[in-house]
Amino acid sequence: MSDKPLMPKATAVWLIDNTALTFDQIAAFCGLHPLEVKGIADGDVAPGVRGIDPVVQQQLTREEIKKAEGDSDYRMKLSRAKTVVPKAKKQARYVPTSRRQERPNAIAWIVRNHPEVPDAVISKLLGTTKPTIESIRNKTHWNSSNLEPMDPVTLGFCSQIDLDAAVRKAAERRAALEASGQLPEGATLAPAAETETAQDEEESSAPDLDKVFANFGKTE
Repeated sequence: MSDKPLMPKATAVWLIDNTALTFDQIAAFCGLHPLEVKGIADGDVAPGVRGIDPVVQQQLTREEIKKAEGDSDYRMKLSRAKTVVPKAKKQARYVPTSRRQERPNAIAWIVRNHPEVPDAVISKLLGTTKPTIESIRNKTHWNSSNLEPMDPVTLGFCSQIDLDAAVRKAAERRAALEASGQLPEGATLAPAAETETAQDEEESSAPDLDKVFANFGKTE
């Protein structure tokens, strides 16, 4: 981004007409030569150019002008508009309708390959419900005999990054609980009864796994 005003000569015209700044100060702020500023003041340079108020344009503050008027050696600094850039909100991962019936297979894949991942995390990751996950873990799902574990990334239910993060965090959490003696040998990271209850089975927004994991290990 340039450190000079957008319309330097028009800005110089306004500063000459409305302030007690020296030609050198105006030249330094506008990126012009002092003799060019003098020529503008004399009407020999940029005749007919209409002045533009840099304060209104949010390129200069009145405080800067007053400070410079009180000290001829001071060089004014260009103001930069304070623009708040909203944080982009992650959109829900789109899963084709034809693939949504494969969600139980995706759950079965995680349950089989990464049993340490808590139900609440799976729920957030795949957009499913706790009862569905429990039924697949306990093999009481209505279609349990026909389920074929399939990679949820391949099916499009989550990204590889989110899945890897879930598995890594679950492993770290399990190790921490084992080290502190809070996790019985052979137990999963958290009993199903202690996991968060998810909403109705539907497409969820991108998972905030840090928030989900933060709740584990806490007593009621």
